[in-house]
Amino acid sequence: MAGYGQFLRDLLAPLGVYDLRAGTVSGSELDALGTELDSVSQRLAVIERESLTATAEAEGLDRREALFLHRPAAVTAEQRRSAIAALLQIDGDSFTPAAIDLTISGCGIRAKALELGNSQLRVIFPQVAGVPEEFEQIQKIILDILPCHLGVEFYFRYLTWQECEEAGMTWASVEAAEHTWESFELAVPAEV
Repeated sequence: MAGYGQFLRDLLAPLGVYDLRAGTVSGSELDALGTELDSVSQRLAVIERESLTATAEAEGLDRREALFLHRPAAVTAEQRRSAIAALLQIDGDSFTPAAIDLTISGCGIRAKALELGNSQLRVIFPQVAGVPEEFEQIQKIILDILPCHLGVEFYFRYLTWQECEEAGMTWASVEAAEHTWESFELAVPAEV
């Protein structure tokens, strides 16, 4: 026997006045109580896990995402937690360049805002080549976060000819890697 049934037996055993063996009336009562306490303990563990953004896996994430106008375009639980944490920190002081960088990650992927001057921002996605998946959703979230008086342009990363030259690529090496045009333009070097 394990769990709360055994815990109750261990708790009452030093008294020496109860017959705590399995199959006896007292033992069966402790088993029944232990089973119910085990059930409550398991449910409380789930509630505790889901009540914290840092540990939530399912219902807790769904309920937090329901608080926002748009659901972050994140897939994994870790990405969803990061996006929710970024969105929850938005307040009246979230419009400095550093704060904007932190909060636009609420879209669900890593994003960075660069000031271009004249009330213009460029939003880049450093870890994504090409247009990110679910870009429409990402764009909606970012535009909701950023102040409406700013002009926003989205910049998508593709392989440049200069990077090809710097890497010493030749058409023979591109063909050997069996690139299609689409896979070739997305073969950007990793960001350092």
